[in-house]
Amino acid sequence: MTGTAPGRDPRLGAIHDATRRICAPGGPFEVRTEEVLGERVQVFTARPRHLRELLESASVFGDAECYVFSDGRRVTFSELTGRVASVMDLMSVDYGIGPGDRVAVAAANCPEWIMAFWAATALGAVVVAMNGWWTASEMHSAVELTEPDLVLVDDRRAERLGAVARPTARLGSDWFGEDPGRPLPEAIEVAEDDPALLIFTSGTTGRPKAAVLSHRGVIGYLMLQKFMGARSALLAGPSSGLVGAPVRLAPYPLFHVSGLSMMVGSVMNGSKTVWPLGRFDPARVVALTISEGVNAWGGGSAHVARLLDAPGLEDLPAGQLVSVTVGGSATSPAIIRRVAERFPHLSSTMTTGYGSTETGGLATWAPNWMLQAAPDCVGPVLPTVEVRVTGDAGGVLPDGVEGNVEIRSPYTMLEYCGQPEATAEAVRPGRWVRSGDFGRMEDGLLFIASRRRDLIIRGGENVYPFEIEYRICEHPGVEEAAVFGVDDATFGQVVKAVVVTRPGAVLSPAEVRSFCAENLAYYKVPEEVEVTTQPLPRNASGKVMKHVLAGTAASGFTDDEG
Repeated sequence: MTGTAPGRDPRLGAIHDATRRICAPGGPFEVRTEEVLGERVQVFTARPRHLRELLESASVFGDAECYVFSDGRRVTFSELTGRVASVMDLMSVDYGIGPGDRVAVAAANCPEWIMAFWAATALGAVVVAMNGWWTASEMHSAVELTEPDLVLVDDRRAERLGAVARPTARLGSDWFGEDPGRPLPEAIEVAEDDPALLIFTSGTTGRPKAAVLSHRGVIGYLMLQKFMGARSALLAGPSSGLVGAPVRLAPYPLFHVSGLSMMVGSVMNGSKTVWPLGRFDPARVVALTISEGVNAWGGGSAHVARLLDAPGLEDLPAGQLVSVTVGGSATSPAIIRRVAERFPHLSSTMTTGYGSTETGGLATWAPNWMLQAAPDCVGPVLPTVEVRVTGDAGGVLPDGVEGNVEIRSPYTMLEYCGQPEATAEAVRPGRWVRSGDFGRMEDGLLFIASRRRDLIIRGGENVYPFEIEYRICEHPGVEEAAVFGVDDATFGQVVKAVVVTRPGAVLSPAEVRSFCAENLAYYKVPEEVEVTTQPLPRNASGKVMKHVLAGTAASGFTDDEG
């Protein structure tokens, strides 16, 4: 941690005051205590109870655009329910889908994917969001694990998947909804804690697991995002210039929690989202940004880095973008620096949120000034969420002591589908969910040290890759970096860094080591340094696949295919 401790910064008091104001009785985000799945937890008083209720509210936004796709198709809020009603009829009549059934979707981002999601959840069915980048073997494993009652595939995934022992349908144009004026069928009773979605975890090592999320969990994630927007507006004051919901870029895959949150959040917030389809093309996305008036960029760190180097970026009107956010992976100092260089008016706006699919998507949030003071700080805990740090034996640790980060909220996953042992390991008594991260609490703020599996033990000393990666990324010639442990006969493990240089930069391994040694203890300085111009291999959520870099996986980066 560098500079003034963020927990003692007077700006933190303003954040707490704003939270109390809007979460107080009668406030727009009033909080109260209720029993959820046998535990007394805090909830937002005013909230949609299930996704069907949220869908029904879309018409209040009238003929404004909800979803815009780069293939030219557009969906307004007023016609959304009619299109979904048409797909509900197709899904229920032709395929017999009803409450509790599972509908798997294996496809690239497309309008049909979105309509199928809304139709299935409005029928009380459960969506299985399959990774569109998977190989045939991975897809078959997911089908065997989740046993869907219907598998929806696009042409490319159908060819890859081949035959499966489950009902299957192609996502043709009829799945876009042929009657925008059709009324929704009679409502089906759905409870808040009924399953709504099976979403697969990142799987940076081993086979992904399918986390079961409830209607309450999906909606709660969006409620927390909406709360953060309201609190930020309150902190900014009336002169901030922010009016109405921003037009958001939506490059995330729909099988990832960030993509799903944009899809559902569009309806909750009345905001237009713009979806670039097919392979991610930075120049095309910049052109789409200009033509559709996008003023909020979001994406994984790789998306944002490529956009900052995109041809045509000089044609983007100054000031059009009001925010740039990174989701799915940490916001590195290099990305923060590059955004500030390219868009000076956004130099103090980049923030970070912390959470995971299993822990409800969001648990904490840190503004830019916290990241500047301490890059490992992920901020104060959000309302309706609890965070604690425990030892391996289970006891809660005091402030400043590192241990296992555990999270409890109404939004955490119900279980891992078909994996009771993995569920028991992750979901602790009292419905505390282990995040898999090491960290500590200080002054009400959470600091993340590392993923537990990434911890390097060098001669008995714990070394956290996060700290070293952030130091390396402070170098102006570095685009990104990954740090991991490699076996060593003397120390057990030593530190290795893979460093990706910025275009035109020249950097030697010795320079990297020297730069690290200026701020890090000797045992944290990488013994091995590999300098490259090739991007780091990442999974669909944007996380670096360190097992690929370390040579412990057979395959590497899979590009964002259409």
